[in-house]
Amino acid sequence: MSGQVGDLSPSQERALAQFRENVQDILAVLPSTDDYFLLRWLRARSFDLKKSEAMLRKHMKFRKQQDLDNILAWQPSEVVRLYEPSGFCGHDREGSPVWYHIIRGLDLKGLLLSVSKQELLRFNFWSLELLLRDCEQQSQKLGKKVEKISTVFDFEGLSLRHLWKPGVELVQEFFSALEANYPEILKNLIVVKAPKLFPVAFNLIKPYITEETRRKVLILGGNWKQELLKFISPDQLPVEFGGTMTDPDGNPKCLTKINYGGDVPQHYFLRNHVRVQYDHQATVGRGSSLQVDNEILFPGCVLRWQFGSDGGDIGFGVFLKTKMGERQRAAEMTEVLASQRYNAHMVPEDGSLTCTEAGVYVLRFDNTYSLIHPKHISYTVEVLLPDQTSLEKIEF
Repeated sequence: MSGQVGDLSPSQERALAQFRENVQDILAVLPSTDDYFLLRWLRARSFDLKKSEAMLRKHMKFRKQQDLDNILAWQPSEVVRLYEPSGFCGHDREGSPVWYHIIRGLDLKGLLLSVSKQELLRFNFWSLELLLRDCEQQSQKLGKKVEKISTVFDFEGLSLRHLWKPGVELVQEFFSALEANYPEILKNLIVVKAPKLFPVAFNLIKPYITEETRRKVLILGGNWKQELLKFISPDQLPVEFGGTMTDPDGNPKCLTKINYGGDVPQHYFLRNHVRVQYDHQATVGRGSSLQVDNEILFPGCVLRWQFGSDGGDIGFGVFLKTKMGERQRAAEMTEVLASQRYNAHMVPEDGSLTCTEAGVYVLRFDNTYSLIHPKHISYTVEVLLPDQTSLEKIEF
């Protein structure tokens, strides 16, 4: 196929020619070096030659670090193959491969207890390289350039467990690497079955994707099956998603192509917990407690915490301060999460709570039951805000 690209302004044509000249040493060692490839880096940096070259040269270090030239020969471990809920299935109406992600089957904690973060990231890079190879095959088959990937995110079942901090940080790291090393390859990010918690989850990822990528996020409403057919023809879309495609045995989920994941069995676990650096340290004296106040300004926010302890177990509960009456000297507290003792000295605890009303939420670390031993705790507390723009797009 021709490597020529039309629809460029004269200044962009000149920039493309100069860019090719500037990175001749890189092109000599890369498998794909046509104009489409070069334009990905130029467009990602608005045709700024210096920034585009710096981006590509940084990517070359990433290629070497991840051994991308040989990654298609790599095989992920069994637990990742069985429980990473994603897959490539069919093509959209323009011939681009479609990459599915099934959030309800995503057990990030189980995966991170079973394999390293690096392997999970590498699995996604491996998937991207497989998808790009398919783009090349589609280009040859269709006689036109296919260079972008369509993605479908099924957010049914999104819950607070998916907002576990180490898991969210892994997703953030992946999107950062995606933007830095695979520019301009995403055609769209189609979201279906988004629940009320989706705007909170999206707000955690939004800072790690470019404004251009954010514009590609399409949140489909209650008629998502009909809307999806505008992008993907029925014979290329699994019955599960409103099309007619099935597995050879008639399975409507196309399980041979899409992995729906699930909870990772404990026999895969290599460790008891994922090590986390906490933001705060404190000592809770014997027979006393520690209160941490967090003001929630509006409903729908998520309060997220993680903590560990030394010296023994620690009690923990969440309360909501109520307004003071005229005769009250101090605010009363309503129990929101029942206080109980946690073996946080053995396995760190993490949790979250959707705040249904505004107010001051109090995290209470309780050591009143221990008259002999003080407890040393370390903890992180965050308030996760919903993204208002995505909230407006969702039909509840």
